Amino acid sequence: MTDNTTQEGQILSPEPEKPQLDDCCGGGSCCPCVWDVYYEKRAKWREAKKVLEAHQKTPLENAQAPPMKD
Repeated sequence: MTDNTTQEGQILSPEPEKPQLDDCCGGGSCCPCVWDVYYEKRAKWREAKKVLEAHQKTPLENAQAPPMKD
């Protein structure tokens, strides 16, 4: 199993690439702007990454440790 795959076979897609500076016209009239699209895709990717990382934890890491006795 690789770092971007869960036991259920879920795969994390590659992180979205930043637009090049010349990909944006800078005019502010494009709807949506290439930067808007990038930030939306990146937010979804980061959320998927969090979910994937949570699934990769072992059961011991997900379980709360019992309180230690003095």
